[in-house]
Amino acid sequence: MIRTLKASFVESSGRERTHGIVDENTYKELLGPWDNLESPHLETQGIVPQSDDGVIVAKGTIDEQPAVVISIEGNYQGGGIGEVSGAKIAGGLEMALKDCEAGVKTIPVLVFDTGGVRLQEANYGLLSIAEICAAIVALKRYVPVIAVIPGKIGAFGGMSITAGLCSAIIMTREGRLGLNGPEVIEYEAGIREFDSKDRPLIWGTIGGEQRTGSGFADLLIEDDTEAIKETITSIIKDDSNLVHRTEQVERYEAFLHLIDPKHRLSSDKVRLLWDQSEHAMVESKSTILEGDQTIGRGKRWFDLLRGDALEIGDVPSVRVADSMIGEKKVRLIAVVPDAQNRFPRARKGEVGLQEGWSIAKHVQEVIKADKNSKKRAIVAIVDVPSQAYGYHEELLGIHQACAAAVDAYASARLNGHPVISFIPGNAISGAFLSHGMQANRLIALRDDGVNVHVMSKQAAARITQRSLEELEEATKKVSAMAYDIESFKQLGALFSLVDVVEADTPCEKDRAVIYQEIERAIEDVWMDRSSDLSVRLTSSFAQSGRAASILVREKLNEQWN
Repeated sequence: MIRTLKASFVESSGRERTHGIVDENTYKELLGPWDNLESPHLETQGIVPQSDDGVIVAKGTIDEQPAVVISIEGNYQGGGIGEVSGAKIAGGLEMALKDCEAGVKTIPVLVFDTGGVRLQEANYGLLSIAEICAAIVALKRYVPVIAVIPGKIGAFGGMSITAGLCSAIIMTREGRLGLNGPEVIEYEAGIREFDSKDRPLIWGTIGGEQRTGSGFADLLIEDDTEAIKETITSIIKDDSNLVHRTEQVERYEAFLHLIDPKHRLSSDKVRLLWDQSEHAMVESKSTILEGDQTIGRGKRWFDLLRGDALEIGDVPSVRVADSMIGEKKVRLIAVVPDAQNRFPRARKGEVGLQEGWSIAKHVQEVIKADKNSKKRAIVAIVDVPSQAYGYHEELLGIHQACAAAVDAYASARLNGHPVISFIPGNAISGAFLSHGMQANRLIALRDDGVNVHVMSKQAAARITQRSLEELEEATKKVSAMAYDIESFKQLGALFSLVDVVEADTPCEKDRAVIYQEIERAIEDVWMDRSSDLSVRLTSSFAQSGRAASILVREKLNEQWN
């Protein structure tokens, strides 16, 4: 305990930044080091926990405007998001949302210095990031949500998606913003795809200047606390010119339409094409294009559940159909393999650039069409191996494509559409965050082929510097590190776990079983009347499986006012 307290009291960049942004006479740190809310999952893995778990939550005012500043401390575990740190971020945003709903406009500011999910806590981080995303989308209805990416580590992994959801992104030249870290891309796709030691390549792809010049960040400033505060204040005073990137589907589709992925793009070319895209917006036709698709669980279950319903869409890797389940209208959406995908890194069912924006478009269509009528359900059929790993994916903002999908699903939920995820296969990493994790209810098959995690086993072992055997041993101590669906069930997020005759080759009997379960989930959403994700913390499994997440929120509620 002495070691952890000492670590917390070392003056950190995260704590310095919150002090500099919040007005000095109103600064109040919540759940600070003396509260000793440290991760309960690290000591068993030989890792010294920290008594604030690497996240600083400061409440007060910015230029007399109520605000909460949440800063992630990159000096601890690379700013990785675990159960406690994730709950502090999500809980802080949820408290700000309660203020806004009560008429007290509280501005959230997120200071990013994070590599994404802390792999030693894996699915705890995945669940937390989904809840952070949900809170940001809800908050944007009341106030601007401001992201600051000042440097050192940057914003990576699922946390890059949360940044992409924000109303405004402020970056320095040293800051970096990308879904997949350079080392991960090199590992997954090879050094010819991305050399993780090439610093000019890294900053020319995902650095602050490039991100601002290519439409993925709003303001480029010097790494100076006073400059950051002044910029935040200017946004608070006048947010009328903010245009949320996640809602600019046509602009980004036009941007991708100008791209020829067969040729390696330069950063300068991308900036030029971004400028051109403003005048090149095209309206896509809603006719399904044929692609050479490898058969997978997602495609099989989509075809089974849609029956004879016609397909709509314009991207072969995103299957969409409006169908009926019983007496209920539903829109079915699945991401499937496409061997002819324009972007080669997304040919095996990964969520890539086209997939993220296409999901967003088809969900937004439902929200718009049902604005003045009964809200149909949206069913995400989830069998995704990961997000796409590649140079072009990062250069062209895969994090933003994923954020658009997240925003669309969360907005549908907030607008009263029951959003149901059915998981017959893999639900991995940013792909699952983008396609499935924003659902009101999660349904999964009880089958060895159903896996939930933040990263492939090989990549997770490499990054945590473990052998595969050591990684498997660690999963026995922390169930959130395991890949199997039974372990994920222990965390309390599943609505149901369903047995079928054959997961790989489902039959009519299996369809009847899943139809019944989806109908039951839709009815449960309508009875519950809650449009947030709080149900994931109230189940019997969550009471033990996510006890720390619940405790953090209780303590935040006590200290908020």
